[in-house]
Amino acid sequence: MANATYLTRRDELRTYFDRTAVEAWRRLTSDEPLGRIRATVRAGRDEMRATLLSWLPADLRGACVLDAGCGAGAFATALAERGARVVAIDISPTLVSLARERARAGLDIDWRVGDMLDPALGRFDYAVAMDSLIHYNAEDIAQAVAKLSQRVASAVVFTVAPRTPLLTCMHAVGRFFPRGDRAPAIAPISQERLALAMTTHAELDDWRLARTHRITSGFYISQAMEALRP
Repeated sequence: MANATYLTRRDELRTYFDRTAVEAWRRLTSDEPLGRIRATVRAGRDEMRATLLSWLPADLRGACVLDAGCGAGAFATALAERGARVVAIDISPTLVSLARERARAGLDIDWRVGDMLDPALGRFDYAVAMDSLIHYNAEDIAQAVAKLSQRVASAVVFTVAPRTPLLTCMHAVGRFFPRGDRAPAIAPISQERLALAMTTHAELDDWRLARTHRITSGFYISQAMEALRP
């Protein structure tokens, strides 16, 4: 059972992506020209996607991968292009609909609307959660990784919002933008606190945190992390 804080935040995110910022996120995840600030966010997301992809096998034929929080589908597409069978799920029906519209024919992607932690999704070789956990506190992130680990054979790669003075400042400045231009509130955390929170989960006893990498691109700051089953 997910924590109450996770469930509350999840429902807030559904409302945000389906009602408040549909057009802004459609443009951000497209090739359309953007303003200077949102262009840095797009560039950062592209770099983060490339980083997480570099931590996964170049040849994913025969592998099943969960894209947990697939958004408009760019990561799911990249995984499928490597030969993976992909289950791509997002809490936002609007974003999943957009992803389906953009999907290239012939790729093995099962688009779903729902909770990325739903055990009914099945078992996977790898799971990816790019920028879908950055809105949760350390304890909820640890629980999410623990739940994913029960259905993943090899690795969970994910991102968190690192607690830095620059990110805190940017977050404060972002409150002055129109609601449609804002990202939903992130939850900056320390890696040390997350690592400590993860040690409290028996499900993660045979897992370890491995690579980590921070990407900073204007208003985009995100920390890539990798959890491995030895």
